[in-house]
Amino acid sequence: MNIEALQRRIRLGEDSTLDLKRVAVSAAGKVTEPHADGLSDELAALANTAGGTLVLGVEDRTRSVTGIPLERIDQVEAWVTAICTDRVKPPLDVLTRHMELPGDDGAPRGVIVVEVPRSLWVHEGANGYFRRVGHAKRKLAPDALARLLQQRSQARIIHFEEQEVPGCSFDDFDALLVRRFLKPGQGDTIAQLRRLHLLREVDGVSVPTVVGTLLCTLEPTRWLRNAEIIAVAHLGTVNNPDEQIDAREIGGPLDRQILDAFHFVERNMTTAARKPLGRIDYPQYALLAIFEAIVNAVAHRDYSLHSQRIRLFLFRDRLELHSPGGLPNTLSLESMTRLSSPRNEVLASLFGRYYPLDEPRLGRSYFMERRGYGVETILGESEQLSGRRPVYEQIGDLELCLTIFAASPPDREAEPVAWSSNR
Repeated sequence: MNIEALQRRIRLGEDSTLDLKRVAVSAAGKVTEPHADGLSDELAALANTAGGTLVLGVEDRTRSVTGIPLERIDQVEAWVTAICTDRVKPPLDVLTRHMELPGDDGAPRGVIVVEVPRSLWVHEGANGYFRRVGHAKRKLAPDALARLLQQRSQARIIHFEEQEVPGCSFDDFDALLVRRFLKPGQGDTIAQLRRLHLLREVDGVSVPTVVGTLLCTLEPTRWLRNAEIIAVAHLGTVNNPDEQIDAREIGGPLDRQILDAFHFVERNMTTAARKPLGRIDYPQYALLAIFEAIVNAVAHRDYSLHSQRIRLFLFRDRLELHSPGGLPNTLSLESMTRLSSPRNEVLASLFGRYYPLDEPRLGRSYFMERRGYGVETILGESEQLSGRRPVYEQIGDLELCLTIFAASPPDREAEPVAWSSNR
């Protein structure tokens, strides 16, 4: 960052990625302001969010460059790096720069610019776990901390899908749903289900995991209130309750949710047809792309968000699919087409091995293909049909929204066209 750009940012004040701190050093050379513990919390908060810049030597309220005595600047830098090493857990790697900025009187004053990267780990400051919200740090609530730990993929943390579900027991499993996972000669039922992480042992008792509850019970929402899909079809292009033509709360085991949501779209989308020599259909959406999108939403959503559900909206000109949770692990919107990094690895693996698909129109054998081409399929199939590339949007760290645009109907003037809504 050059001096002009840094000055512009300072003039605009603190935000989610900029923190300003006045520095005071005693005659004995001890840094008395800011407090070391408080600064460790600020640094951890930046790393736990999107990363950012800390400028030492600038008053945050007035945005005045108060500076650091040049003879003390190395000492202050050593103090900051010691905080990153000793008071932030795990230690935080930062990049420091010494710069000169003009003070209110125009005289140059030394400052230290500390670049804090967005970390792969979750960092704890001296007073706990924090995250940056706007221009301030906020302490992470237990559920938010659990989600962040999962997102950052710390190996010592049990993935949410493998945790036990309080109140659910093996007796709640449906025998027909369990049967698909059992193979002759592979051990008893309990042993096989534990190998697949559908059960786990807690205090000597085999209890259902989150993924086991989602796949092997008839009503997962008894224990996981959010485990369903809300599907709404509209006549127009906005979310208007007066223009709803169909709405469903889709529950049950996850494979049934996927198929029900897929048939909901198929039933409510319009299909134009021409019959010059034989019937030719012109659907609004590529069915393979729709199926893949629904499977991805169900398989990769964040089930630890207890108050959110998958939402599917069908409009006249587009389909929107909202999945709880941001992108998992280290994925970004730019890397989605090249990398496969599932949040729920067990669930994705089971969909690719134990859920055969009896739907010839989709041209695939299982619910999930284990080649990592899901996003490319959604983008390619949809763009080929509609001429418009679907759009992924990450809404904070709480939701991933996919918009698939409807294909334009054929020219009505060219040939007679028959219309149907497939309902």
